[in-house]
Amino acid sequence: MTRPPHQRLWAFLQGSPEKPTYWLTRSFFLRGLGAIYTVAFLIIVNQLDGLIGSRGLLPVPRFLGYVGERFGDESFTTLPTLFWLGASDGALFGAAWLGLGLSVMVAVGFSNAPIMFALWAIYLSFLSVGQQFWSFGWETYLVELGFLAIFLCPAIKPLPLPEDKPVNPVVIWLIRWVLFRMMLGAGLIKLRGDPCWTELSCLETFYETQPNPHPLAWFWHNSPTWLLTSGVVLNHVVEIIGPFLLFGPRRVRHVGGGLMILFQVLLIGGGNLAFLNWLTIVNAIACFDDTLLRRFVPKSIRDNAWQKAMAKRPEDYSQKGHMVVVGLLAAGVAWLSISPVANLMSPNQVMNTTYDPLRLVNTYGMFGSISEERLEAVIEGTMDDPSDPKAEWREYVFHCKPGPVDRPPCTVTPYHYRLDWQVWFTPLTRSKDPWFVHFLYKLLVADTRILGLLATDPFDGKRPRAVRVDFYLYSFADEDSPDWWVREYRGPFVSPLTLDNAEMIGRLHNWGFELDP
Repeated sequence: MTRPPHQRLWAFLQGSPEKPTYWLTRSFFLRGLGAIYTVAFLIIVNQLDGLIGSRGLLPVPRFLGYVGERFGDESFTTLPTLFWLGASDGALFGAAWLGLGLSVMVAVGFSNAPIMFALWAIYLSFLSVGQQFWSFGWETYLVELGFLAIFLCPAIKPLPLPEDKPVNPVVIWLIRWVLFRMMLGAGLIKLRGDPCWTELSCLETFYETQPNPHPLAWFWHNSPTWLLTSGVVLNHVVEIIGPFLLFGPRRVRHVGGGLMILFQVLLIGGGNLAFLNWLTIVNAIACFDDTLLRRFVPKSIRDNAWQKAMAKRPEDYSQKGHMVVVGLLAAGVAWLSISPVANLMSPNQVMNTTYDPLRLVNTYGMFGSISEERLEAVIEGTMDDPSDPKAEWREYVFHCKPGPVDRPPCTVTPYHYRLDWQVWFTPLTRSKDPWFVHFLYKLLVADTRILGLLATDPFDGKRPRAVRVDFYLYSFADEDSPDWWVREYRGPFVSPLTLDNAEMIGRLHNWGFELDP
């Protein structure tokens, strides 16, 4: 008997009559998440001393003292972090190295609930005290996925393919729900945030003005207009339509996940956006089940995982205690999703916002507006009298910020230079934030912790007599130029500062910073 057309269509879209299993999905996802955690903790190990250490730009002890003073007994629930137990440099580095070690374990295939819980708790602790330097959407994204990963793992046995722990599909759906909100939030904030997204012209300036371009950004910036316009259309298709494919039948879901991975690869080829795009690729693995992923692994592993999956009866996926825990998890995520969903639907949508202290369910979005020009803060110092018109000023060069015009853009993704990114905002806000004034002071005293965050120190560890900050307009150079950039002076931002500047010293004292002798 011939089946009706709608049943044949559904059977085609479903692709397989078999009940989906997620042995390989879990293994791929957890290893990928472990790799992202490894990068994230490596960034902390390398940069925490200068950024948030006891003598850094925004010291953790100073911040915790402020929070404790303001919130008293509610401090921990307001700012959940293990560093309430101790915020010495030793504690910070110890936690960072522990996180790095556990991350490597997960990346090579060994994970269980305690390991994933420890990673989540440690990274959340750094996120809570990282202040401006840890204030971006990919941080909460990692914490949210890291929390769900706790429920994806075996309770105890840290094995890559544990026989006694089938994957609960509810957790897989919750991970897809994160991807749905991430992508749709990014798409809607663009449509609401800047007319260039609806005019299909944003990419005409994006590659030049993004925070940290890499060499391929020059190529994309100089591409034909039709190609840049097509890129904006692709962005809207993937971020507005694509998320709804994630909840379709198997083949539709696979197409949605494949589109998102392809889109993230294109984004990686256009700029250094920390580990955001890589983490999104890991998130998209949850769109696939074993019927697809088994084609991408060696036969020995594939057969092993597949035989285990097929040996399990449907009732094996309903382990009583685990089902109760996962049911409570799903109910909690549903409750916490109310505010993020309301934000998605609001014409006044905001980007990268969390609604609970643990950052369990968040709202996301990037590049709601695109700058038309690239204004850069160029920081210079001198060993001469700063009032002398003939004084020689030397530039402090960052790792990834444009500086000397002949230096090519960097390629560091998924790594992230946090100071470079934060300085990018300075010309946009025109604000002399406490951390920025403290940064200039640290340059004046030649603090090795801060100089270690830069690509070069023009004074080889010696104290300059003065520092200053000027604004320059940067543009990509033409194809026939030997340089990568062209820059044009746009005026001063911070007049020459010396260590005896009373206004600077007074501000730093008022903000609670400890000054060097």
